[in-house]
Amino acid sequence: MPDISPLLPLFAILGALLVGAISPGPSFVHIVRTSVAQSRRDGLAGALGMGVGAFIYGALALAGLRTLMTEAGWLYVALKVIGGLYLIYLAIKIFRGAKEPVAVAMTGDTAGNVGRSFWLGLATQLSNPKIVAVFGAVFAALLPVNPPLWLDLAVPPLIFVQETTWYAIVALAFSSSRPRALYLRAKLWIDRAAGLVIGALGVRLLLDAR
Repeated sequence: MPDISPLLPLFAILGALLVGAISPGPSFVHIVRTSVAQSRRDGLAGALGMGVGAFIYGALALAGLRTLMTEAGWLYVALKVIGGLYLIYLAIKIFRGAKEPVAVAMTGDTAGNVGRSFWLGLATQLSNPKIVAVFGAVFAALLPVNPPLWLDLAVPPLIFVQETTWYAIVALAFSSSRPRALYLRAKLWIDRAAGLVIGALGVRLLLDAR
């Protein structure tokens, strides 16, 4: 009978990261808003960007992200500052554009820049303070001291598949007609609330860096 013990930390890591992805945060807000206000294709492109960002963090975590952050204090501070500034920029952009009408067809996708949506999704994921904390804690707690090589090779791609799948589900759900109609009616307040939440996270990240 094969030894299944190495599979236990793999399932535990993926399960813990899935819980972290499901809990609302900047990434979730970004995909919802992109899917509703732009198009399903833009939302799916953003979901792909989220998956790539999670893959990058997974690979870094396996390479010793927590050790790097602990020993290279300047890099830790730099990442926090960059992430905080980007979140504040994104918050201002969303808040200022809250009053702008959105021309969205109620059926089908609207024209959008899929490449731009991908890069915005990737940048939002990489600057997400929650994912840094979640990945660091999960890998520190659940990764074996001497993991087998196959585990190191399997974890980042599986994280990519899991994160992309989750945010693709979010994009598909919120790009349907009913959630889109609800968003368009309450766009001003939804966008302002999203901007305030994301801006607060950015400010908090800058304060942590200090």
